[in-house]
Amino acid sequence: MNQQLAGFAPTPVAARMENHGRAMLKVAMASGQDLFARTGSMIAYEGFIQYEPNPPAIRQLASQWVTGEGTPLMKCSGDGLLYLADYGADVVVVNLDNDALSVNGTNLLAFDAHLQLGVERVKGLAKFAGQGLWNVQISGTGWVALTSRGTPIVVDCGRGEDETYVDPDALVAWSPALKVKGKRSFKASALIGRGSGEAYQMAFSGSGIVVVQPSEDSTDRLRVQG
Repeated sequence: MNQQLAGFAPTPVAARMENHGRAMLKVAMASGQDLFARTGSMIAYEGFIQYEPNPPAIRQLASQWVTGEGTPLMKCSGDGLLYLADYGADVVVVNLDNDALSVNGTNLLAFDAHLQLGVERVKGLAKFAGQGLWNVQISGTGWVALTSRGTPIVVDCGRGEDETYVDPDALVAWSPALKVKGKRSFKASALIGRGSGEAYQMAFSGSGIVVVQPSEDSTDRLRVQG
């Protein structure tokens, strides 16, 4: 290999999921260890890997995804190395150990197929101008890969009474055990259009983490429910 390119070669496999650089995910695939991944995120693979778009388990989930925030997913199976990416976004790998994570669907890149999956409406927010927030909750023991528009910050909310406030458009994921409520900063008219990010925050309290990206989502995370 050309010495100038040698530094970009894959490293030896160290885990089921790991980063190759900041914006690429490497997954060690093996028979019986299927993966769900964002459709279109495969950029390369080695070995024998098959893909099934919109598998039955995901079709059932999509029927619950009433907000239009649904993430099209494919099932990946086989043996080899699979490389995934999402338009150059940073990749964050999480290893759940009998735990759960609530994820913004637009930031979900891949996860072990054996993990439990569901769509939930975030409690305590619907009273704000009829708006609601829907997230994907992933639980169990296994691997999850998220994307972030830039290097994210992971805030440990701790066990104190202080609340952590986050712009919902910058929210990536959080611990479901946290208590969530909405807060308005300005008068109701400021909630219209792009100003909603600054006028409305989500307040987290309790024990757990919140993952925040340094860029606001261009799509509305808070949608008026019809």
